[in-house]
Amino acid sequence: MRIAVMGAGAVGCYYGGMLARAGHEVILVGRPAHVEAVTRDGLLLDTRDFQVRVPVKASTGAEGVRGTQLVLCCVKSTDTATAAAEMAPHLAPEAIVLSLQNGVDNAERLQALLGREVGAAVVYVATEMAGPGHVKHHGRGELVIGPSDASGRLVELFGAAGVPVEVSENVVGALWAKLILNCAYNALSAITQLPYGRLVAGDAVEDVMRDAVQECLDLAWAEGITVPGDCWAAVQRIAQTMPMQFSSTAQDLARGKRSEIDHLNGFVLRRGKELGVATPVNRVLYSLVKLLEERAADARVA
Repeated sequence: MRIAVMGAGAVGCYYGGMLARAGHEVILVGRPAHVEAVTRDGLLLDTRDFQVRVPVKASTGAEGVRGTQLVLCCVKSTDTATAAAEMAPHLAPEAIVLSLQNGVDNAERLQALLGREVGAAVVYVATEMAGPGHVKHHGRGELVIGPSDASGRLVELFGAAGVPVEVSENVVGALWAKLILNCAYNALSAITQLPYGRLVAGDAVEDVMRDAVQECLDLAWAEGITVPGDCWAAVQRIAQTMPMQFSSTAQDLARGKRSEIDHLNGFVLRRGKELGVATPVNRVLYSLVKLLEERAADARVA
């Protein structure tokens, strides 16, 4: 299959790399330094179980999605609208578009902007870019998708590439469950610049996380969303299964980049105000990350 990854960061490179390793023709759409490294040397897929260079194509422009049968949209939530506008002229009518993004509404936003069905995938993987053309995998890697005409093909495609995929009738609830994990960890990891294992060992940190989780659950209830499973147990498992992982928000701030916090704790804050649900802990976490973003922006200007 011909597959494009729109937004070839850590998540996109991991899944694109796994699919390329399985023999599919993959093109990564990303930043110039990354594209140059991948074009020259291939993608270094550095996982817990193996390290291999896989041949992939690369492009700095959205025209790279032209002629592909599957597009994995992995851009930051802040770039969703821009990515949709750039992809739209190049998408084949029969192409499957799948959103592998944080937040709960990116698939809906893409669908409205592209005027076509877009599937949502909930991503559970610990990855980081260790350098241009080098993706480092720290653990997990499963996806949860909703039922569709293409879901059977996607399960088979990813499964053959070593990526487990679950089809859920409640993918919206699964997206909210992932949002809750992100709201518990991302801001705290970013503020402290600590990995999950060390983070949860801090005094009263788990109490803060538990309060943030409860606010999210209160909001989900107000939205009429059924969040599957035991959310707090799932939050605790993350520190056990990904102890050395820094949140994507922490990685963004460390590199002086704008984070997705507006679509994580910021989303909870906005929707809480609209629905009359109190979210004081999420408000504090959001405001602190925004201050750190402003400080980083000031440092870039200076």
